[in-house]
Amino acid sequence: MRKLIATFALLLLAVGLLAGCASSPAYNPEFTNNVALPPPDTTTASGAYEGGSDYRIGAQDLLEVSVFGIEDLSRSVRVNSNGQISLPLIGGVMAGGKTIPELEREIGAKLEDGYVQDAQVSVFVKEFTSQQVTLEGALKKPGIYPLTGTTTLVQAISMAQGLDDLADLQGVIVFRTIDGKRMGAVYDLAQVRAGNAPDPQIYGDDVIVVEKSGSRSAFREFIRSIPAIGIFAFF
Repeated sequence: MRKLIATFALLLLAVGLLAGCASSPAYNPEFTNNVALPPPDTTTASGAYEGGSDYRIGAQDLLEVSVFGIEDLSRSVRVNSNGQISLPLIGGVMAGGKTIPELEREIGAKLEDGYVQDAQVSVFVKEFTSQQVTLEGALKKPGIYPLTGTTTLVQAISMAQGLDDLADLQGVIVFRTIDGKRMGAVYDLAQVRAGNAPDPQIYGDDVIVVEKSGSRSAFREFIRSIPAIGIFAFF
């Protein structure tokens, strides 16, 4: 986080002309309601599974594997630290790094190789344990938490047992890597909770920082400077 703060100090110089001598900005619906970070890079194994085909399975994920018409071959299996799972008849299968369709095809091919004719395999991710989010700042229990399913900003904050008494609801920042660049967006949590702004989805490797009310940190000063910028890149 020291690197982030140092980078923000440099960014303050770049956005100084936009900030002027303004005091703490009032709620700006155009700024907070429409800020939405794109999903993270799909070339890595990061990012919460959305039901699409681009999520890549990671260690400790819990999978539900089923074979149509053969209940004895269906079971829940957890991916081990080496990325493997073990299934009846075919034994070990490398699941880590594969997409859901890729793993379904590989299991099906192994079953059809002398065991099951025309195997129809489906894989469902029950827990996304390999995906983690970092929560820092004015929270009751900051730390690193696993994403066990599709998770929103409000839900992620609840994993840290909520905000502490000094939290600044207008100073919630989400950082994410998009197209190889570290990006961020500022959210007004009060407006999100009230239903006046969307509750954004959180992905694996996201970092959520909650500023303290009245803080004079580089984060806080940067937030004060960008009501017209929205999403920003910092390296």
